[in-house]
Amino acid sequence: MRPRTLVIAGATILAVAGAVSACGERATLPLQAGVGPSPALPPPHSTLVPTVKIATARGWAAGAAPVPAPGLRVSALAQGLDHPRWLAVLPNNDILVAETNAPKRPDDGKGIRGLVQRTLFSKAGASTPSANRITLLRDDGHGGVERHVFLKGLNSPFGMALAGDNLYVADTDALLRFPYGLGQTEITAPGTKICDLPGGPINHHWTKNVVASADGWTLYVSVGSNSNVAENGLSAEEGRAAVWQVDAATGAHRVFAGGLRNPVGMAWQPQTDALWVAVNERDEIGSDLVPDYMTAVRDGAFYGWPFSYYGQHVDERAPAHPEMVARAAVPDYALGAHTASLGLAFSEAGSLPAALTQGAFVGQHGSWNRNPPSGYRVIFVPFAEGRPAGEPMEILTGFLNASGEAQGRPVGVAMDRNGALLVADDVGNTVWRVTGGAGSGNEARR
Repeated sequence: MRPRTLVIAGATILAVAGAVSACGERATLPLQAGVGPSPALPPPHSTLVPTVKIATARGWAAGAAPVPAPGLRVSALAQGLDHPRWLAVLPNNDILVAETNAPKRPDDGKGIRGLVQRTLFSKAGASTPSANRITLLRDDGHGGVERHVFLKGLNSPFGMALAGDNLYVADTDALLRFPYGLGQTEITAPGTKICDLPGGPINHHWTKNVVASADGWTLYVSVGSNSNVAENGLSAEEGRAAVWQVDAATGAHRVFAGGLRNPVGMAWQPQTDALWVAVNERDEIGSDLVPDYMTAVRDGAFYGWPFSYYGQHVDERAPAHPEMVARAAVPDYALGAHTASLGLAFSEAGSLPAALTQGAFVGQHGSWNRNPPSGYRVIFVPFAEGRPAGEPMEILTGFLNASGEAQGRPVGVAMDRNGALLVADDVGNTVWRVTGGAGSGNEARR
C-alpha cells in the first residue's frame, strides 16, 4: 500500500472509530460503579472498531490552572518543561522530574491499526521526541525555583529511587545506578547497569518504574505488558506484565508478582509497609470494562492478565489457560474503567488538611477507549488500618476544558518534604503543587 493510500485508509478508520464512539458503544454504568473493592463488571461489549474518544491536547492558556478541591490551593511549581511524567523527592526537598516520552518502537502496532494508534497518540500529545533527561528543581529561597539538568543522555527514563548514596533510574530497557551526594545538582558520572529490562522493537508499555526497600538492598521494578491482551503471542510477554524483585548489588532478579497488565505507580503503604501498585487494565471490550485498580501485591501472586480480569472473569480474546485463571487474585480497589491510573503516592502530614493525611493520591491520566471519557483528574482514596476505606475524593479537576480538549493530563504524583502534593502534567508541561489553605484557588505562576 502506497503512503498516500495508507494515510487515507488510516484517516477513514479513525473517522469510523470516531463515529462508533459518538453514535454506538457507550458506557451503560456511571464511572463510580467501577470504583471500590467490589466494582460492577457487566458483560463484555466488543465492537468491530474499538471505541475511540480521546481528548485533543491543547495545553493551558496563560494564567489557567487545574481546579483544586475546596480547602486546597494549587500553584505552578515549574512550567515550560518537556513532557514531565514522573517525580522523585530527595531528602533535602530537591525534586527530580523525568522529562521523557516513548522510545522508537517500530513493531508496536504495525499496519492500519498501528497507524491509527500513532495518530491517536499524536492527537493526545504523546508523540513528541523524548527529552531523555532528569531535571532537578530547587527552591531558590526567594519565591522561585532553580532548574538544573541533573542527568541527560538517558533512554526514555521513568522511575527514580534513592537508596543511600545511590540513585536508581529505570530506563525503558535497563535499570541503572548512579552515585549521588546530597545537594548535588548534576550527575556526570556514568551509570552502572544493574540489569536489562524488557524492551525491544515492540515495547508496547515502555514505562518502567522502580522503588527501593527500606534498607536499600532490594529494588522493585514494574514492567508493563507488550500488548493489550497477548495479541503478539505469549512469547513476546516473557518477563512482562509483572513487578520484578531485583538484588541491588548483583542485579539478580525474579518475578515478584505477575499478571499485572501495566503496573506503573508503586508506593509503600506507611502503616503496613506493603507494596501497592496502580495498574492499567485492558481495553476494547466496552466503556464499562475493565476497571483500572490499585492493589497490595503479594509475593508469588498472579493477577490474571491476559487470561482473566478482576479475579477469574475470563477474557475470551486471550489464549485459554484455566489453570492460571484459577490462580488469579482479586485486586484490592478498582479505580474506574479506562481512567489510566498511573501516579500513586501515600499522603503525609504537612501542608494538606487532616482529612487527606491517611490515604493514597492517584494521578489519572485519562481515557482513550471510553465514551464518555474518564480520568483526567487526581483523586484521593482514604485509608484506615492500612486498607482503602471509603469513596475517592476529587483533588484536582479541570484538566478537560468545556470543549473536551486536554489542557493538561496528570501522571506522576509525589509528596514533598513539607507534606504538599506534587503532580506532573505531561500535556501542560507543568509540575503543580497542591497545599491546604483557608479557601480554594489556583495560581499559574513561576
